[in-house]
Amino acid sequence: MLDADLRRHALAARGFMPEDEGDALYVAAVDAAQHARGPFLEVGSYCGRSTVWLGGAARAAKRTLFAVDHHMGSEENQPGWEWHEPDLVDPRTGRMDTLAQFRSTIIDAGLADVVVTVVGDSPVVARSWSTPLAFLFIDGGHGVEPATLDYELWTPHVALGGTLAIHDVFPDPADGGRPPYENIYLPAINSGHFEEIGVTGSLRILRRR
Repeated sequence: MLDADLRRHALAARGFMPEDEGDALYVAAVDAAQHARGPFLEVGSYCGRSTVWLGGAARAAKRTLFAVDHHMGSEENQPGWEWHEPDLVDPRTGRMDTLAQFRSTIIDAGLADVVVTVVGDSPVVARSWSTPLAFLFIDGGHGVEPATLDYELWTPHVALGGTLAIHDVFPDPADGGRPPYENIYLPAINSGHFEEIGVTGSLRILRRR
């Protein structure tokens, strides 16, 4: 399991990753390193809560974690939405800015040596990416377009035997938004390239075959 000190930092960080799902994410990432070569990559880091679990896994597996986020907040983080946090708005621009909070989380957790901060729009970064991934965690924008693009542009980079983790997957519409389920999870399963190997809460773990 995750080192006790890192767990303390993960739980103290702002974000929306439940503890049991964070633990499952850590286990899945460590396990992924036994089945495929390549680094880990996270799409959607927010303030770094899930990144601490994955950074701990990267250290344990002797891999590097690339954390991709434009840090201007997803659709559901904007004013008027349920998950908006007003104190994370930059008063100069009136836009969300989570980069400083994210960097503080990673530095305070002592993970700067294994976590590479990639500041940019997910599709832009994905179109320039060429390295096979042992582990891909998608937890970016939850709208139809960003979810679809994350699936189409990132999942081809998962190495054979590698792992795809998807957050906020809700088969029942009453439990949450649809895009992570309809535009990432179902296409991955229906592609025939992935098989489900784990479920914890809204977290789904799939293996590339």
